[in-house]
Amino acid sequence: MKGSLPDYTLIRSSRHSIAAQIKPGGQIIVRAPRAVSDLQVRRFVEKHREKILQHVQTMALVPSFKALSAEEVGQLYARALAILPEKVAHFTQILGQKAEGITITHAKQRFGSCSSKGRLCFSYLLMRYPEAAIDYVVLHEAAHLIHHNHSPAFYQTIARHMPDFRVREALLKQGPEKA
Repeated sequence: MKGSLPDYTLIRSSRHSIAAQIKPGGQIIVRAPRAVSDLQVRRFVEKHREKILQHVQTMALVPSFKALSAEEVGQLYARALAILPEKVAHFTQILGQKAEGITITHAKQRFGSCSSKGRLCFSYLLMRYPEAAIDYVVLHEAAHLIHHNHSPAFYQTIARHMPDFRVREALLKQGPEKA
């Protein structure tokens, strides 16, 4: 129905802003600070309705991935420990930066992050993807040591060192079984 709000699950937490997340299969999760009213959440969903529905259509096509065994998790984690520090050293060097440390996480929603203190984190699940995609994620997070945002300057930095980054980024969206 045009104008009606899509169904969503609301999760409240100590976060600072409202955000919508679309899961594989098209499920909508709206995350909001505890102090935000239901009316404010509905207004957010109304304001972003078209964009949310576009993402729902895209994510409805993305399959959920099979669960990994403990052995598979251990292998991916060991591989991450073996190769990511060298990749971080390479990309931080070409950017003229220094990471304050590297952490391998069990994150399922994001492949990497960069803290305000310069610590880079990577999910062991990244190891399910081709090396081209892994290199993109490492460069992406290392570029956050320079630009703490996703501004045009941030993407210019990435493009300067990896002109095909959009192709590599697309590998991540295809899922590990297709990449």
